[in-house]
Amino acid sequence: MGKTFLFCLFFFFLPLSFYFSAACAATCVTTECHQSIVQTAQVHQPVAEEECSVCHVQESVEHPVKSGKSFVLAEKGAGLCYQCHDALNVKKTVHDPVEGGDCLECHRPHGSDGLYLLDVKEDQKALCGGCHEEETSADDYVHGPAASGACTSCHDAHQSDEKSLLKQETRTLCFTCHSYFEQGIKSAKTIHAPVKDKDCTLCHQPHSGAYPDLLTEEMPDICISCHDEIGRRYKKVKTRHSALFIKRKCGNCHVSHFSDTDNLNKSATEMDLCLTCHGEDDYSKSDALRNIKKELEGKAYIHGPIEENKCAVCHDPHGSDNFRLLSGSYPATFYAYYEKDTYEFCLKCHEKILLFPDTSIYTNFRNGKQNLHYLHVARRKGRTCRTCHEPHASNWPKLINDKGASFGSWRIPIRFVLTENGGSCAPGCHGSKDYDRKDPVSYQSPLEKIEN
Repeated sequence: MGKTFLFCLFFFFLPLSFYFSAACAATCVTTECHQSIVQTAQVHQPVAEEECSVCHVQESVEHPVKSGKSFVLAEKGAGLCYQCHDALNVKKTVHDPVEGGDCLECHRPHGSDGLYLLDVKEDQKALCGGCHEEETSADDYVHGPAASGACTSCHDAHQSDEKSLLKQETRTLCFTCHSYFEQGIKSAKTIHAPVKDKDCTLCHQPHSGAYPDLLTEEMPDICISCHDEIGRRYKKVKTRHSALFIKRKCGNCHVSHFSDTDNLNKSATEMDLCLTCHGEDDYSKSDALRNIKKELEGKAYIHGPIEENKCAVCHDPHGSDNFRLLSGSYPATFYAYYEKDTYEFCLKCHEKILLFPDTSIYTNFRNGKQNLHYLHVARRKGRTCRTCHEPHASNWPKLINDKGASFGSWRIPIRFVLTENGGSCAPGCHGSKDYDRKDPVSYQSPLEKIEN
């Protein structure tokens, strides 16, 4: 009888034991009330460990209550987070929400589908753009990390000893991705001054910009903001180098950061640089650039500056008040009346005494003492130097023009013949004329004199 009673009593209390066991196992996050806060990819550690009381303190025995709250936070604002997390507001630059103790501006307190309990998954742009709208609104050209929403690739989210919450000093930070520049700067012969001792942001936008390569201004404006002398000349000159306003503009000739050449030129010599454009035939254009490379090939005589690969001796690479970017005054026309400064360009190197009316020593182009250079340039229809001389190269001595000078669509032949003491020519300008330094040719009448 006693055993039967005990057996029955056991089965009577068995359901109650299951009830109390389940009640004890139930927590805030396993009951129907708060289950959703753990149904995320990332769960805050106290929540995952069901240690809700780390952050929440119970004030009322009854829970839930019909009105008011039975739990309060253990600390206010960031003080609650700093119970576990180190203080993140001690460096020179502190993110505004951190400084204001507003951790929940960016983080979810219980769980999130994004890393670090952020309010977003991978694209941080949506989160940061809530406050930093200007920095995250895309222009035509966007920096890779900004485009992919990887804001914390460059910025610390909480605090930094650098400006703008950068993770490192600007140049060092840029080099973490652009390592090629860091290596190049160490060994380069020429380093652009801003690259050597300024922030990259002097020239480049860090997030997005309206111009290629994230430049802060369009070329050439960004360049002449520092290179003001070139800028002033470029804006005032009559003839501008077209390379400055097509394609990559200043970048057509110069590299921006460092180079093993002078003046950050893209090629080893001035002439190599110039021939990248002036060394090919472009039959698609009616006014294509002259192929100077072809003009130089196989020539027996090369103009001195060209022989030294120095195009800039004669041509200003940026702009000039003279045609063809010449670095001194020189007539643009076939005919030009000779005046004091008419041939300043040529006479920078060639002696002015070359143009004395009579001489026995300063030139071999003379009939006795009569200076035939002077004769050709001095009158109303004076011929310019390029009528008889090639500016770059020729197969004849003294760069005599073997193909003839351009006169509209016609090439005026020279037909020059050299002799021991002089020579002769029979060009399209006048009939055949001879000259001799020792035994001058006599022209009896004024009409028979050597003249243009």
